[in-house]
Amino acid sequence: MNAQVKNKWVLITGASSGFGAAAARAFGEAGAKLLLGARRVEKLKDVAITAREAGAARAEFHFLDVSQTASVNEFIQWVRTQTDCVDVLINNAGGALGMDTVAQGRDEDWETMLQTNVLGVLRMTRATLPLMPHDAGASIINVGSAAGHVAYEGGAAYCAAKAGELQITRTLRLELNGTGIRVSTVDPGLAQTDFSLVRFKGDAERAKKLYVGTNPLVAEDVAEILVWVAGRPAHVNIDELIVKPVDQAAMHKLHRRKT
Repeated sequence: MNAQVKNKWVLITGASSGFGAAAARAFGEAGAKLLLGARRVEKLKDVAITAREAGAARAEFHFLDVSQTASVNEFIQWVRTQTDCVDVLINNAGGALGMDTVAQGRDEDWETMLQTNVLGVLRMTRATLPLMPHDAGASIINVGSAAGHVAYEGGAAYCAAKAGELQITRTLRLELNGTGIRVSTVDPGLAQTDFSLVRFKGDAERAKKLYVGTNPLVAEDVAEILVWVAGRPAHVNIDELIVKPVDQAAMHKLHRRKT
């Protein structure tokens, strides 16, 4: 159990699956008190139950769509009925849609990626900051991507969105300097969650091919890192952390075993 996060209030967006659900379990095991938000409330309920079973001091959940300002504001109003303090904000909600080139891209995909990965982070952070204590080792941890550092074909909007998240993180660190609030980004590379299934709009075969012959990260790998980042001593900030599987030397360099 991580003593630094025990009984701390941890708010996780996009908590119904993937990194967010795994983070809820991991922070639960550390004895944290959880505020979970996502659009899929039934899945959120299951995640909250699992987190309580893992050891969470509390695990509460509520509908949240970070692409809508009204939803973010309503969620924070609900948060205020649970606590007057948020110690850790995990901005995890986001994701990718499609791998079309710019020439073939769809407005609705671009807009969704920018709304969730960029504006969603801004909205959630703005709304949560008044609840975050100063000089107490509070943390804002944004879940980014290696794609925010290196571009690849078919990833223009997603790479741009995650580069935007990275710059928001860097800006917040400047703006909040002196408050005691730590600002970090954890940027995974190849990770096998339902991310690719969503990206390829339910095409399971296409999603599966991405990982063939590799040993990718899993959600629990990233969740463990999020707990570790939040659990550093109050004077320590992990600015930017890129984590990739050993099989991924670079965005374009994957070791694939014969199957």
